[in-house]
Amino acid sequence: MNIRKAEISDAKRLSLIAEETFRATFGSANSVEDMERHCKSSYSEAIQADEISSSDMVTFLSEDNGRLIGFAQLRWANTPGCVTANSPGELQRLYVVADWHGKGVAQELMNACVEEMKQHGTDAIWLGVWEHNPRAIAFYKKLGFVEVGEHIFPLGGDAQRDIVMVRPIASDESSCQTAAADAVSRAAELRTLQ
Repeated sequence: MNIRKAEISDAKRLSLIAEETFRATFGSANSVEDMERHCKSSYSEAIQADEISSSDMVTFLSEDNGRLIGFAQLRWANTPGCVTANSPGELQRLYVVADWHGKGVAQELMNACVEEMKQHGTDAIWLGVWEHNPRAIAFYKKLGFVEVGEHIFPLGGDAQRDIVMVRPIASDESSCQTAAADAVSRAAELRTLQ
């Protein structure tokens, strides 16, 4: 298995795995119509080419013997107000094909994402995860992410609740632990105010 940054020539393969993994993860819990609308508006080859070439995004691919088995996409824009950081970045997508679940692919993609965030001077990585995706929520919690709020994820015509989670990125472990404690404290304050 190797991980590398995507190139424009990867757009078609990326569009296929993005739609495949999204449908495998969420298809059984959503209507066919909503899935069709979302996939059409999010995962075309042209959209993936635009995202790969965007200066505000980075896409990582995980491959095994030439087969694309996972991907992750980072972006630096549109941070929700519940994320308090000086220079936050978003883990927009992280998906692995089903037959590679539990084999360390997601962890390796996350490691690449954190290193990229550090190179961009990012001090916190945030993400939105569907409230009905316990496997992903548990994975992110294991990696030190904490819940700080929520936002709406439009899936076709269905406005779904995503949990917003954040993890500090620090150059040393003690700074990371301090930042994590601060994030937990802020999350508790937010829940008290709601």
